[in-house]
Amino acid sequence: MRPEDLVLTARGVRFRGHLFPCSIGRGGVSRNKREGDGATPAGSHRITGVFYRADRLPPPTGCARPIGPGDLWSDDIADPHYNLLVRAPHGFGHETLRRADPLYDIVLLTDWNWPDAVPGRGSAIFLHQWRRPGYPTEGCLAFSRQNLLWITKHLSPRSRVIVRSRDQRPDPGQSRR
Repeated sequence: MRPEDLVLTARGVRFRGHLFPCSIGRGGVSRNKREGDGATPAGSHRITGVFYRADRLPPPTGCARPIGPGDLWSDDIADPHYNLLVRAPHGFGHETLRRADPLYDIVLLTDWNWPDAVPGRGSAIFLHQWRRPGYPTEGCLAFSRQNLLWITKHLSPRSRVIVRSRDQRPDPGQSRR
């Protein structure tokens, strides 16, 4: 593991010498991720993109792409565009990226089951803003807005999200941010 990696531990996500409180999926961590199980998939995941709400905040990084009103993410296993960004109108099941709440004001996209998605293996593992501390996600990693902005600004092209199985020990004392 490298300093630019985000490493999920039992106490939060370790990144660049800081420990960030984090929420994970309601299904815990899984080595066998399935669509709809609410689990955060174990493994090493690259960050492949950054989306943001341009009507709510400035670009968090130079490579960030604004979320448009018709931007959706396909989560329907019958969709030929499963686990891809799609546009409305879209006749298959999907998740709206431009939400009324602030959860997706900043979205870091990972390469989980992407770009060649296997239907049913799970879609859209994002890093995004949490509802509140400790509130579980549908499989994503969620942070406070302040911490997510800090993380986004300090990513490198080599950054990965390392999700270890829960049976592994947490990292020894890291500074809390």
